[in-house]
Amino acid sequence: MDHIGIAVPNLDEASHFLERAFDAKPMYDNIKRSEPPQTGPNAEAMLGISSGTKLVTMRMLQLGNGPGIELFEMHGSDQHKPARPSDFGLQHFAVYVDDLAYASERFQAAGGTLLEGPNEMLGLEKGPGNGWRYGRTPWGSIVELMTSPSPEDYERETPLRRWKPAPVDPAKGNE
Repeated sequence: MDHIGIAVPNLDEASHFLERAFDAKPMYDNIKRSEPPQTGPNAEAMLGISSGTKLVTMRMLQLGNGPGIELFEMHGSDQHKPARPSDFGLQHFAVYVDDLAYASERFQAAGGTLLEGPNEMLGLEKGPGNGWRYGRTPWGSIVELMTSPSPEDYERETPLRRWKPAPVDPAKGNE
């Protein structure tokens, strides 16, 4: 995966949250607020947005050594709150963390709301120290904070492995 795209009500606030919660680094603004917004039939056809919606600004952020996060600030008359995790569509995105307690504290300090947890991994993902916790961003998207320092039971059943980032060197950050 290269990146995930998230529509947010305010790009600067969302970017600041991701920077504080996950050390995300803004890479570039592909559409700047000072430029005319993308709107009209062509934008609607290319992006699948509702009639009259304006794509005001767009930013790519680096998240550690994994996939990026692309933020879209759009304004439209028929926008809805994010879907619940039980609705169809993107349910959540997961961020691998080395220290679940520390990541949870940062997430909350940055303005996110933590859901129940921390929780142990279940089934074939269980192992000592393997855990997760959901949180809700200030704009309503669900993020899973997850860690799996121990081998997982699924590894006995297949040679395939889930992606796991290299541990972060605190002296270097997420270069």
